[in-house]
Amino acid sequence: MTTTTGTPAADRDTCTESLHERLSRLDTAALSDAMDSLRTPPCVLPGIRSRTAGSVACGPAFTVRYRAIDDSTTFHNAANYIDDVPAGSVVVVDNGGSRTCTNWGSLLSAVALHRHIAGTVVHGSVRDVKESRTAGYPLFSTDVTMVSGKNRVALDRTGVEVDISGTPVAPGDWIFADDNGALRIPADLVEEVVRRAEAVERTEGRIREAALGGSRLDEARARFGYARPWEDEKGGDDHGSD
Repeated sequence: MTTTTGTPAADRDTCTESLHERLSRLDTAALSDAMDSLRTPPCVLPGIRSRTAGSVACGPAFTVRYRAIDDSTTFHNAANYIDDVPAGSVVVVDNGGSRTCTNWGSLLSAVALHRHIAGTVVHGSVRDVKESRTAGYPLFSTDVTMVSGKNRVALDRTGVEVDISGTPVAPGDWIFADDNGALRIPADLVEEVVRRAEAVERTEGRIREAALGGSRLDEARARFGYARPWEDEKGGDDHGSD
């Protein structure tokens, strides 16, 4: 019997791990520049801010959509979906940007950390910010409130495309969020965006080194291709001598 190694599923897992490792070394600024160079549709998730300073959320999106509740005669509990979120995912919650009630608190942060979920982005409000910050859980949202979502909103669906103030996020799109904000990378563009973002960082690193070493900034920018930094293909090699 012949044993086959490197199955498609295993290859996908390896590719995902590699992308995650490379992405985790970047930031939203370089990724945004890379996406600009591809002239992609909007990538920024407007209004999203970090609630855990210095943290980074990076991974495929697990999408969650809420709906408002009109029925006041029945008790509506918190949504239960967290146990279905794959490790390494970023939970993307769409509650229409609501400021009136929360969709995430310290209990969810604790369970998410335990399940190795990569972070949460909420188009709406979160609470228990101090606890999430102390735990170091990457949490991002458009607002903060203490008001519970119970009896105010209910889970509509998971695993569907959501709209974050005009930016669509589909399940499997990649999410990257840091202190600058949050963006999504379409699943079919992730590898190219990462490649270009790495080139952007190499280019800017060379410019910084040259400028701090005594070169004029305008000359360093011209020398190292600041106008099109994503075109750098030389890895760690220099672009010539001073």
